[in-house]
Formats: sequence, structure tokens, C-alpha cells
Amino acid sequence: MSSKATQSQKLLLFNLSGKRLFGIGTLKIREILPFKPLTKMPHSHPAVVGATSFRGSAVPVIDMAAAVGYPALTADEQKTSTIIITDVQRQETGFLVRSVQKIIETDWKKVTSPPAMLGDRAFITGLLNVDDEIVQLLDVELLLANVYPDSLETRDVALTDVQREALKALNILLVDDSRVARKQLCDVLDAKGIPYQVTTNGDEALKILLNDNELGRPVDILVSDIEMPGLDGYELTFNVRDRATLKQPFIILHTSLNSQMSLSYANQVGANEALTKFDADELLNAMLRGCPPRQ
Repeated sequence: MSSKATQSQKLLLFNLSGKRLFGIGTLKIREILPFKPLTKMPHSHPAVVGATSFRGSAVPVIDMAAAVGYPALTADEQKTSTIIITDVQRQETGFLVRSVQKIIETDWKKVTSPPAMLGDRAFITGLLNVDDEIVQLLDVELLLANVYPDSLETRDVALTDVQREALKALNILLVDDSRVARKQLCDVLDAKGIPYQVTTNGDEALKILLNDNELGRPVDILVSDIEMPGLDGYELTFNVRDRATLKQPFIILHTSLNSQMSLSYANQVGANEALTKFDADELLNAMLRGCPPRQ
């Protein structure tokens, strides 16, 4: 499998407020539906406008404009809106958007990280120039965490003293462009006192890998997101596996997508493990499988 093939990504472009374009990856999307009356959900977040029936299940619907800080759609605007059913972090959620524009195919290398001036509260994970218009790629994980803060809680996972000490002895590198995902990854290791390095993109991760290798303390375990601006998880893995002089780490790729295709690609480019994030048990068990055997 060529590294070029892994970079292709289809994005759904849509409007929330005015003509400004937003986008999410189509792999996150189960279906696009015209608006239909919703069932009210008492005691829910203000951005949750109700629930809809989707393939026999009740799915909450979030007004995406309201969730990211724009004015909520009015009752009249809702009548001409669209519901995007997504499958992210092992749950189906509907997002109400003003209008859907089109699906495009792009390259992750053309996606740039958002400027630091947007701050930690920004729901943007990347920017893309499409026909001289800037498309803002939404951090769906952060949006969901804002609506459902309990989803950020990471339950304690039992490790034996031997397992914990084995992981503490390793050079572990975490890579994820989503602030929410980074927090989840870091919380698991922090709770066990396991040191690690962390970065937000694949380009920086590759620099760390090469630098640590030169310093004589190569990275032992690399945990990386798949979907990232610039060098994505597939391309990062391909670059690592393609460097004969680099001491090869145990690579765990993870994704918020419930997609067998994504996990299959991860294995094809050389990842040792491929996980659907986020499950603390699965992550730690995968990392333990990356520990060198005891002498």
C-alpha cells in the first residue's frame, strides 16, 4: 500500500451560520437526512434540540451552530435544515446544520493546524483552502465533550506493579490533534504515574522520533491518531517503517471512527495495533503488548 493512498480524505462541507463553510470527514457520517420533527429530551444540554429515530434507535440531535457558539437555528430555519447522523467514539449522534453544500476529496497534507489565537475553546481542528474559501474542520470530539462532559471521565484501570514499572521504563510518545483526545490519553498515563511525551501533529512527532533516536533513547511506543492535519497517522507510520536507521517503535494507531476500513489501513501501513478510541483498558493492554519481553 503506497503512502500516497492513505492521504486521500473525503469531507462533507456545510453551513452553520451565514456563508462560512465547515467540514467533517465523511468516514464519521452514517447518513444525511432532511429535517423531521424531533422528540424533546428533558434535562438535556441546551444545544440538544431533541431525538430522532434512526434505524430503530433513538439518536440525540445537537444544533451544531448552538454547540459551537453561534445563534441556534430558529423553528423556521430548522424546517429547511439537515440532520447529519455521525458515528464517533462509539456513539451515534445527529447534528443539525443550516445547509449541506457538497462532498469534496482532499489531501490531509493540505490541511493546516488552526492558529494559536483561536484558543483552547475553539472547536476547529484544521483549516483547508477550497476554491479560495477557508473551510474550518470541526473537532467533533471536543464538541461532544462540551455537550456531554461526563464522557471525558476516565475510569481507573488496574495495573500490577510489574506492569506499571514496565511501562514507566519506556519512552512513550502520544500524538493527537484533538485536545479532548489528548486529555483522555494523558489522563490514563498520569493516573498511573507513567511518563510520556505528547505532541499535536505527525510532523512534530516524526522530528521527536528522529531526535530521540539520535540521542540514544529511541521511542519505544508510539500512540497516534489517524486523522490529523499535515502528516496523518497512516503517513507517520509509513515514514517510520520506511527508515532503516530508526529503531522501530511499537505503533498503536487509534481513531474515533467505527470503521473497519480505517483499522485495516492501519495494519497495512505497519501499525502493530489499531484501536477505536477511546477505551482505557484497550489502550493500556495494547501498550503492555508493546513492552519488550522480560529477560
